[in-house]
Amino acid sequence: MKAAKIAYKPVGLALGATSGMIAGVAFKQAWKIIGHDDDAPDATDENRTWQEVLLAAALQGAIFAVVKAAVDRAGAVTTRRLTGTWPG
Repeated sequence: MKAAKIAYKPVGLALGATSGMIAGVAFKQAWKIIGHDDDAPDATDENRTWQEVLLAAALQGAIFAVVKAAVDRAGAVTTRRLTGTWPG
């Protein structure tokens, strides 16, 4: 394994944690707008409909995927600018 890939591992882990936090905040804000409620439904919440639960899950998954991809890509681009090597 190349030294750049090994050196990028801790950076990638930190970026993953950061992207999770950003995505969580973004999802909560999006759900307040879409769901007109402060709390997103859990799958086992008996007071919520199937439609509501599945919509929340799909929205959460989409937001997490987009934020993770954006943060990972920005980290890789920044790493190449600083080191001249693509970390992937």
